[in-house]
Amino acid sequence: MSEDPSTLYAKLLGETAPISWQELQPFFARGALLRVASDFDLIEAAQAVAQDDREKVAAWLAQGHILKLESEQAQDWLERDPQLWAVVVAPWVLVQERGQRPAVH
Repeated sequence: MSEDPSTLYAKLLGETAPISWQELQPFFARGALLRVASDFDLIEAAQAVAQDDREKVAAWLAQGHILKLESEQAQDWLERDPQLWAVVVAPWVLVQERGQRPAVH
């Protein structure tokens, strides 16, 4: 993509949405899900993938910030049904588990 980085970031941010694991299962079956660590910027990861920044993506893969979703994680999400957010950067769907919302007293 040749978009300005800040424009691309804003576009990806606008395309990010909550999603259920049930909706993501077909993408998992096709091997198209990338899990982004909960403490990592989902949009920054999506931006690097969209810009085909291989060096940055390779470093994040090596550091565990981005991972190909494994069966064990998929099973865990199926059982727990956590709050997930996703953004599509074809052919990938980047997905991130968000922390629990604080309880309202």
